[in-house]
Amino acid sequence: MASGQQKAQQNLEAFEVWKETLTDDDFRKIIFRGQLNRNEVAKGIGCGKSALNQNPALKDSLKDLEDELRNRGVLPPLTDSAKRSTDKPNKAYDNTANRKLIHSKRVSLLEAENIELKAKVKELEKRLERFGELSETLSDMGLMPR
Repeated sequence: MASGQQKAQQNLEAFEVWKETLTDDDFRKIIFRGQLNRNEVAKGIGCGKSALNQNPALKDSLKDLEDELRNRGVLPPLTDSAKRSTDKPNKAYDNTANRKLIHSKRVSLLEAENIELKAKVKELEKRLERFGELSETLSDMGLMPR
């Protein structure tokens, strides 16, 4: 069985042979969203789709092929946003983002409930003050036992 490096080299060689056997019309047939369809490329060279991302030499060779095809007018030119996204590295995955979102929603709900309860307490304190004065007045008049 071949080692990982040998397999990577074999995939790169298979890619080089595959790309030489195709014409511009063949490449046009496998365009998907402005680039070559990765599934079709992987089928053509007989490797898994993951090899196109995990093998740096193969990835660079595929990018060079797509750039060459863009220069020849086979592939559409890159949009500004696509150019910017290829220039910067991918953002690291944040596995706490979902939890942060849930906490944020919970905090805002609790804050709203807190505001409602503070308003209710203030209203009840006013009522209590008013009834306290009434109770004191009734008691002073002797209408109510102390």
